[in-house]
Amino acid sequence: MTEPDLTDSDDVPTRKPSRAPWAVAAAAVLVALGLVFWLVAAPGDDDSPGTPDAASADAGFARDMAVHHQQAVELSYIVRDRTDDEDVRRLAYDIAQTQANQRGMLLGWLDLWSLPKTSADGYMAWMKGDGHIGHEAPEEGSLMPGMATTAEMGRLGKVSGKEAEVLYLQLLTDHHMGGVTMARACAEQCEVPQERQLAQSMVEGQQSEMELMADMLKERGSAPR
Repeated sequence: MTEPDLTDSDDVPTRKPSRAPWAVAAAAVLVALGLVFWLVAAPGDDDSPGTPDAASADAGFARDMAVHHQQAVELSYIVRDRTDDEDVRRLAYDIAQTQANQRGMLLGWLDLWSLPKTSADGYMAWMKGDGHIGHEAPEEGSLMPGMATTAEMGRLGKVSGKEAEVLYLQLLTDHHMGGVTMARACAEQCEVPQERQLAQSMVEGQQSEMELMADMLKERGSAPR
């Protein structure tokens, strides 16, 4: 199914994105090219790791976070059609754009490493036994801890106005909490420097967004779940 066009001038929030589309695309390309250089130049360097294997934290994080990010994009597409509130629509726009770009980078790395985008071991296997969330069972209808269930996704598509705003902010807060835990694990365990840097930027960015969402929920007489 074709995703809605977030660049439609009638629907996009009035604030312009902080970076022009060509700049965002160029940044993603530069990061990918940097990783290509690292993969080509580093194998002979004893201080540099080789290409990650399918069971590595690098591959596991890239696979799972790509799926995790996709749901955040989907939730953001849904809420922008369920409310007229400019602040919520702007936040949804920013989250959709940021996480779609990061998802592209993660999938691009898997392609560069010639690794599959799914694992027979299931989601979060790379985190099990490390004191993170990998040992926790997700709720029924949810692929990973922190992700919305199928029932919650369906409910968001049916409510509107303030109810949709509150539900979206609560779901995204939970979603970000799971994402931050995953990103912290990669920042500690991943071997590829560029991936560790991306993971750390996710931690910082999503923590900032959680603070913003807590304030937005308070303005609506609610709170994170």
